[in-house]
Amino acid sequence: MRINRHFLELKDSYLFRRIAQEVAAYKSANPTADLVRLGIGDVTQPLAPAVVDAMAQASRELGVRETFRGYDDGGVGYDFLRSAIARYYAARGVAVSDDEIIVSDGAKSDLGNILDIFADDSLALIPDPVYPAYVDTNVMSGRRVAYVEGSERNDFLPAPQDVPDGVTPDVIYICSPNNPTGAVYTRDGLKAWVDYANAVGAVILFDAAYEAFVQDETLPRSIFEIDGARTCAIEICTLSKIGGFTGVRCGYTIVPRELTDADGNALLALWRRRQTTKFNGVSYVTQRGAEAVFSDDGLAQCRANISYYLENARIIGGALQSLAIPYRGGTNSPYIWFTVPNGDSWAYFDRLLREKHIVGTPGAGFGQRGEGYMRLTAFGQRDKVEEAAKRLTDN
Repeated sequence: MRINRHFLELKDSYLFRRIAQEVAAYKSANPTADLVRLGIGDVTQPLAPAVVDAMAQASRELGVRETFRGYDDGGVGYDFLRSAIARYYAARGVAVSDDEIIVSDGAKSDLGNILDIFADDSLALIPDPVYPAYVDTNVMSGRRVAYVEGSERNDFLPAPQDVPDGVTPDVIYICSPNNPTGAVYTRDGLKAWVDYANAVGAVILFDAAYEAFVQDETLPRSIFEIDGARTCAIEICTLSKIGGFTGVRCGYTIVPRELTDADGNALLALWRRRQTTKFNGVSYVTQRGAEAVFSDDGLAQCRANISYYLENARIIGGALQSLAIPYRGGTNSPYIWFTVPNGDSWAYFDRLLREKHIVGTPGAGFGQRGEGYMRLTAFGQRDKVEEAAKRLTDN
């Protein structure tokens, strides 16, 4: 027996696992400490009533012979959910066909699994700083990785001109709104990447996990709002943030029919083939709940939760502003990305934990260019967020 030795190339611990270990150790030594956890981007508001009702009804249906459901259509999602997602896009002027949507158990799974359809020697171009799973999943499979710098110089929105000399990527990762920086691409910014990807023959993997937080109507929420994207982009999204499904698990990937490799092989057919071979689909109960997210009542209720989180972000941002600490995000994103006073993000993480009893996420965990910054999340209960703001501003 031989192992995949690329796993040994990974860092010792996944970022959020390390944070959990650090916090657990501190809490064990200080059991009375009242911690405010603004580190991991996990939602705290309950599921929307429309979603709960739909899932309860679906559960009852499974208990009756006449309405019982088994496997969905080969593990790609029930028709009713894929149609609901397509209507959600159509309401924003984006045309997506039902059969281009493949339902999954979340964006993280798809971001890793979709690498199965690309060649082993593909080169992935990944922004730095970045969500760690982008890097780790490529390292696990032995693929080459190149980085494109995000910094204050480009407002943490790398552009094609920032691609290092001599690098021609096969796969390009874009997350907008960005995790961890909260930065959001303009249409012109995404158009530059679409034109570049089409010119070099690359595929954009567009992570739209936080699209529902975009409040500025001039900013794009889908890569398919951009002309030319259907021949170079795949969009991956999750209901974890729009619907609060972090504990339920449901997402989807959109692969346009026009997207092919140089030999004319359709990537949609490859992705469908991969999923129907290795995945048996998301549960009927979950998919009925997901369908309810995109109903009129469901969207209204979910948007109320998003507004709640954005108000949390405003409160945190106000505290940082009063301290004259520069920050980004928090308006079209649930993340606040701020400059660390002492420049050492893990040291500042420790200081926040021990002196303020606040759990954040050190920027160094998101890559080399994340050093010197800290990420706080707005996914918290209001009283805890207000307490965090008070602790930050107290001398």
